[in-house]
Amino acid sequence: MTTAASLGATEGIVTTVGTIAPKMLLAVSCGAVFMGANTYIGNAPNFMVRSIAEENKIKMPSFFGYMGWSLVFLIPLFVLNTFLFFR
Repeated sequence: MTTAASLGATEGIVTTVGTIAPKMLLAVSCGAVFMGANTYIGNAPNFMVRSIAEENKIKMPSFFGYMGWSLVFLIPLFVLNTFLFFR
């Protein structure tokens, strides 16, 4: 939001960091919500669950396998969200 506020919008929503144009605030909000899903890939608790599953003989994908699944499912959802929210 600080970067969005530093762009010098004279009209828009007044926040504690400055005035932000509504479309820029929408972009920042959507980025935080929708791209947050990417932070779940490769974090420690997920690897712990993976280790427990593999100890119980359940086949799990590798880190790059998870990345592949995220590309297959998340990228099309990001494109769809872009068309839904920013047309």
